[in-house]
Amino acid sequence: MSKSKFRIITSRKRALLGSLAALALIGVASGPLAINNVQAEGQSTVPVVFAQANFADVIEAVSPAVVSIETSRSVNLISGQGPGHQMMPRPNKAFGSGFIIDGAGYVVTNSHVIDGGEAIFVTLMDGTRLAATIVGGDAKSDLALLKVDAGGDLPALRFGDSAAMRVGSQVVALGNPFGLGHSATVGIISAKGRDIGSGPYDDFLQIDAPINMGNSGGPLFNAKGEVIGVNTAIFSPSGGNVGIGFAIPAATAAEIVADLRDDGKVERAWLGVGIQAIGEDMADSLGLGDEDGAIVSQVMADSPAAAAGIEQGDVILSVNDVDVKQLRDLTRTIAGLKAGETAVLSIMRDGRHITIEAIVGVPAENEMAAAPEESDVLEALGVRLSPLDRMTRRAHGIGEDVSGVVVSGLDRHGVAAGKGVRLGDVIVSVGGDAVTESAAVIDGIKLAEENKRHAVLFLMSRGGEERYVALPLPKA
Repeated sequence: MSKSKFRIITSRKRALLGSLAALALIGVASGPLAINNVQAEGQSTVPVVFAQANFADVIEAVSPAVVSIETSRSVNLISGQGPGHQMMPRPNKAFGSGFIIDGAGYVVTNSHVIDGGEAIFVTLMDGTRLAATIVGGDAKSDLALLKVDAGGDLPALRFGDSAAMRVGSQVVALGNPFGLGHSATVGIISAKGRDIGSGPYDDFLQIDAPINMGNSGGPLFNAKGEVIGVNTAIFSPSGGNVGIGFAIPAATAAEIVADLRDDGKVERAWLGVGIQAIGEDMADSLGLGDEDGAIVSQVMADSPAAAAGIEQGDVILSVNDVDVKQLRDLTRTIAGLKAGETAVLSIMRDGRHITIEAIVGVPAENEMAAAPEESDVLEALGVRLSPLDRMTRRAHGIGEDVSGVVVSGLDRHGVAAGKGVRLGDVIVSVGGDAVTESAAVIDGIKLAEENKRHAVLFLMSRGGEERYVALPLPKA
């Protein structure tokens, strides 16, 4: 999905803050608005009850535990022109939202709200402004945990059961939209389990409660005043609310926050494979009845997968009895395990079904550090890359005389797609240098950035014909 469509919500306007009220969760008043008898010809009468919750008591009760977050960063601006220009640092402020989960001063927000922050301040509803320290952050889930010292207990919120929420369940979002301070909006859950292309662990609640820039990190409540989500992103062509927002479910947030509070980081189990989705052509070439499963494009050396005997070209159909319908089914199931636990994988290999048991571990520090860098560079262009091997050549009809790196994933709204790049295209060279692995592509992009280029030149191969494509580099 396009980064321009699914926007991270931030705000650059100051917060206007109200007064502090006592925290006491109060029951929600609701009542039936109408009862209709709906009957189709030949069918029995079905009573339909419409009810609307009164969120006023809930909002009054939970608001004292909702905070505004101010993050100060320095940005470099160019002063002057020509060879004598200078980079001038300039302070910059961004605003977001958060909520207190412990009276001792622990505050939950989004990771992107505080990333790169040189100073972070939390403002309570009564206007008290407190310096915050970062307990830990997890970019993959976009969650962070802060700590403030208020000199006494603070009102706190509790996580509810996000799994119990249904499409149509009423919700209320609180936060700091556009820096305006405490604001509440009401809506319903529009969908569950949304994948918006922001990462391998996507599992968002989609809501129509209006949320805007600055709502990031704020809580999403059910009718009982329990936090059932953390507002994180919006779908917006223009940057404003269009009625489609996304929240991290409380089930995910509670687990991540507990890990961050424990030691400041989140350790996910690791199998050590590179995987690709199976499209229609690939499924046909492999003799599969459908497009379910994930094909192993790479087995990392000294990994749990290598030790268990997983091979390149294996198709993983399920893990611990969880069917792999999408790539995230595999990544999320593995990530949910603890190091040392067993992953039982059902695999299709050369037309045969086999079962492999792998003892999962955690990635080495260098692997953990390298992954985000690669993801960031390629995501900025809207592509995913895979090495040219037997499986990818067969899947995309690429001849043995072609060398390079194949485009195995493409954001149809991204930079590369906008310049005509397609799935199955082969990147032959970057900036005039031949490439055979994604790391070399990234190096070529970085070199162009270091040389202050505005674009990087790719030589692409499609159907045996080569052409040059200049892809603009994202502005810093």
